[in-house]
Amino acid sequence: MKHAYVFPGQGAQAVGMGKDLYDNVAEAKTLFEQANDILGFRITDIMFAGTPEELKQTKVTQPAVFLHSVILAKSLGVKPDMVAGHSLGEFSALVVAGALSFEDGLRLVSKRAMAMQAACEAQPGTMAAILGLSDDVVEKTCAEIDGVVVAANYNCPGQLVISGAVEAVDAACETLKAAGARRALRLPVGGAFHSPLMEPARAELAKAIADAPIHTPVCPIYQNVDAKPQTDPTVIRENLIAQLTAPVRWTQIVKNMLADGATEFTELGPGTVLQGLIKKVNPEAVVESRATL
Repeated sequence: MKHAYVFPGQGAQAVGMGKDLYDNVAEAKTLFEQANDILGFRITDIMFAGTPEELKQTKVTQPAVFLHSVILAKSLGVKPDMVAGHSLGEFSALVVAGALSFEDGLRLVSKRAMAMQAACEAQPGTMAAILGLSDDVVEKTCAEIDGVVVAANYNCPGQLVISGAVEAVDAACETLKAAGARRALRLPVGGAFHSPLMEPARAELAKAIADAPIHTPVCPIYQNVDAKPQTDPTVIRENLIAQLTAPVRWTQIVKNMLADGATEFTELGPGTVLQGLIKKVNPEAVVESRATL
């Protein structure tokens, strides 16, 4: 019996997230207040009672999702056999597995959010979800389009998100619709995440990751970049630095976790997106989502 804990990324946020933890668990309240001090603003005010627009700002969203996931895991006393996180969620997974401290994880997530926001403003981009085509067809089409457009999130079989310059993504969507895509839908995101357009953010974040202490985790972490179980701090660091411009290989992560004996998956944090994706990878998988105690 192996229990896998998985952690959502940006987009899972909702107003009110984490408030029950703050109100009912003393240790959770202490961690939230510590986070307010580290960030230099009261993120809890936005998380618990802000507007969806306020919560949607990248500099707020990423720390908010991270805090909800990590503080929930600590409050539950989670003891994972294996962990993984989708994009931003990889930082939550690393903290829960003991590879990063809570403080260092939060600082890196805040730095990541700021760097990504700056990269989005410097070089506008977008992402689109492609449904109903094989990965090969999507990859081949992206390679043939003029401009920057790449496969960014391998979410589940038949669902691949592409990312890049606006004109290139739009052109790829039209070509993929003609090739038989069930849907080719632009996503409401602020930039071309997990594409070469994130290179300025990757370079900036690389310095902070290089300086952060990374310890041997208590269990393997299946990282976005290679989808393999890692416990070597050197490899974890290299993969984390590469993550912003590399695709999220979620389909492969879930398959590898199942092959390595995962018998149950728990999604910790806001939303139920990962639960749905895991079920699409393997309908027989035992999956639950937890957003509260």
